[in-house]
Amino acid sequence: MVSLSSIALSGMHAAQTQLRASAHNVANLNTEGFTRQQVTLRAQAGGGVSAGLTSAVQPGPALESDVVAQLQAKNAFLANLAVFKTQDKMAGALLNLTA
Repeated sequence: MVSLSSIALSGMHAAQTQLRASAHNVANLNTEGFTRQQVTLRAQAGGGVSAGLTSAVQPGPALESDVVAQLQAKNAFLANLAVFKTQDKMAGALLNLTA
């Protein structure tokens, strides 16, 4: 079984990949012939997620999609960070009970 911290870490990596891809797309918004990067997420066996990059089918910008993707990535990162913080608190409480 995969640990909770491993699952949260994979979510943080996926969010970071999404943020990088959307930032790359925004930075190249006015580049002629630019094809956007898209992130595909896949569930891992036992828990967690993996992220991969693909190219969009149609060339050209999609600023609205990229801004939404940045917000989603930020929120996903913060949610997985909350898992780490909660796990740390729970471990601390458990250690206090056994000491």
